Amino acid sequence: MDRAQLADFLRRRREALQPEDLGMGRSARRRTPGLRREEVAMVAGMSTDYYTRLEQRRGPQPSVSMLAAIARALRLSRAERDHLFRLAGHAPSVDGSRSDHVSRGLHRVLDRLDAPAMVTNDLGEVLAQNPLAVALLGDETRFGWGTPQRSRWYRWFADPAERTLHAPEDHDRLSRSYAAGLRTAVSRHPDDRRGRDLVDRLRDASPEFAALWAEHDVSWRPGTEPKRFVHPHVGVIDLECQTLVAESDSQILLVYTATPGSESADRLQLLGVVGAQQFDDLAAGPPLD
Repeated sequence: MDRAQLADFLRRRREALQPEDLGMGRSARRRTPGLRREEVAMVAGMSTDYYTRLEQRRGPQPSVSMLAAIARALRLSRAERDHLFRLAGHAPSVDGSRSDHVSRGLHRVLDRLDAPAMVTNDLGEVLAQNPLAVALLGDETRFGWGTPQRSRWYRWFADPAERTLHAPEDHDRLSRSYAAGLRTAVSRHPDDRRGRDLVDRLRDASPEFAALWAEHDVSWRPGTEPKRFVHPHVGVIDLECQTLVAESDSQILLVYTATPGSESADRLQLLGVVGAQQFDDLAAGPPLD
């Protein structure tokens, strides 16, 4: 771990960003060039003290998951992310089958969309969300890397509470879609241990998933799918989920839209006003290590 170079790299990348790059407002009294340390820490999901110590050359060696969170918060390119890992004493991933690093351009798309949107990998692990997606779905990035709960597909089959946000009449269709999506991902990357481990855990945890997996359904394709959400604060919202695939089929952009002028559009607008604070008690989870 090169503490001096790591601190310098973090500071320079932080100062090169503006609040608008992360979808934040700019106060009239802002004097600090670029982002503040507390802003980077907030987006990365860590304490300001922890991040500050890294920039002051006195922090502990950050874990891989912590570095990934910092890379996302600083909107690093893939090359910059790998450089960050090396400075912190970690070898960057050499597995080219799947990238969990969201590109700077895709982050800009998320920041500028006025609809709920998020990026997942092909294992159903959420990599980034915009604020309206957090308000709709909760913070799906709060689960630690390396845990099966990181995959929304695992939670769907293993945790009954995960289904309360969706209309009961949609459960069977969603179960089949998620199982087919995972089957497609595993077929595309047969040597990927993460995918195989996720399937094994799901087969043990859910008889429903085991039965669907045995059907060998690989019919999932990106496109438009209706989603009915039963939101605890604004009621029923009927949306269309537009699925866009990027980066060698390993990352998926999900955008949720409502029919203009509909009651669901009004409720989605209300949700944007309410914000994400309603999930403070519902989405509380363990912090990143």
